[in-house]
Amino acid sequence: MAHILVVDDEPKMTSLICGQLEDAGQSVVTCTDPTKALALIEKHAFDIIITDLSMPEVSGMVLLEKGLAKEGTDVIMMTAYGSVDTAVEAMKKGAADYLIKPFSLDELELLVDRILRRQKDSHLIKHYRDQIDADRYGRLIGSSEAIQNVNEMIGRVASTESTVLLTGKSGTGKELAARMVHDLSPRRENSFIAINCAAITDTLLESELFGHEKGAFTGATGRKLGRFELAGGGTIFLDEIGEMSGSMQSKLLRVLEERKIVRVGGCDLVDIDVRVVAATNRDLKQEIEAGRFREDLYYRLSIFPIELPALTDRRDDILELTQYFLNQQKYPHAILDDEITRLLKSYDWPGNVRELRNVIERATILAAGEELTVDDFSLEVDNRPLVSDNSASLTGDGLDETERQMIIEALKKTDGNKSKAARLLNISRRRLYSRMKAHHLPL
Repeated sequence: MAHILVVDDEPKMTSLICGQLEDAGQSVVTCTDPTKALALIEKHAFDIIITDLSMPEVSGMVLLEKGLAKEGTDVIMMTAYGSVDTAVEAMKKGAADYLIKPFSLDELELLVDRILRRQKDSHLIKHYRDQIDADRYGRLIGSSEAIQNVNEMIGRVASTESTVLLTGKSGTGKELAARMVHDLSPRRENSFIAINCAAITDTLLESELFGHEKGAFTGATGRKLGRFELAGGGTIFLDEIGEMSGSMQSKLLRVLEERKIVRVGGCDLVDIDVRVVAATNRDLKQEIEAGRFREDLYYRLSIFPIELPALTDRRDDILELTQYFLNQQKYPHAILDDEITRLLKSYDWPGNVRELRNVIERATILAAGEELTVDDFSLEVDNRPLVSDNSASLTGDGLDETERQMIIEALKKTDGNKSKAARLLNISRRRLYSRMKAHHLPL
């Protein structure tokens, strides 16, 4: 329902318009005194203002200017035939459209509908642009202290030229953090080049990073620039740096120290101007102790280390992330009931934020546009017992039997309705099925 202000010094006109638009389901305020209309515009937010152009004391052009000063407000001008030139001038100043009196009320209603649809589309576009900007330029999604600390550290280091080492488990958002470092840096207008060091064999990785000359190896039919040169003036992101072989580590160390590369098959030194951000899910200090990673390279890379927390260490962010991913899937009004909330917050998320994103995408596909249910979330919840085992009187078989009886009693009270029984036991329906299966109860 839109909020609309109708201003005309003819009471009959405001009454007719009000009746038409209210019948169409809109909320309408009418005013026959343009001076009072100015005060209404100042105090209240209107989606559309419909105003006569020629009125005593205050003209419609003044109301137009006042209305356009309020964000999200469109203005429709009403005018007599002889004032069309003035109405056109109003359009040039920002009026959404104009109607020449006498006009059809149905025509007015259609015009209002068209403007409201355009406003809705604009709001949606802005919403999704804001979400994209939050990804690219603003922050990692979440309000927990852990992720806010990461956002703050990225903000501090981004404006420098320091090399950044991002650590954390797979799926925690290391590439997104690397992009933020680039997008918030003075290099943002230049390239961001990412390469997964674990996905390319050692012989090809050197060529991918540093390029090669014609004839360097079979199939090298011409000169090829490597990622370091392609990222010139920008940022290179070396993902899974812990998977790099010892020989490649030595070559990378030399590049970082000298800021020069040599293409494979070449002998000329090529200057590079690039910022390096590296990432790994390995504990590089342990890798150094095991002799699998060079200590000198580690210290060259970890000038500014940032650890991305696992999702289990930021459980307070799960629902905020879920809503964000639902918005990406165009489910901005999806309702997460208590059962879904408990499931999402109790799951261990071994795949971290990446797994949560995939689960949400799959759930929206299974829901097929309908309301989400816990069954749309394909998660294997833990197999812990329903009752606490810290009581001395409940041990061994006694604990199992107590849990079994709790399930049977809950099913009796709900006439076998498993969804209601799960809610009664304060668990998810999926977990109830799991415990019923464990106790050999009929499903």
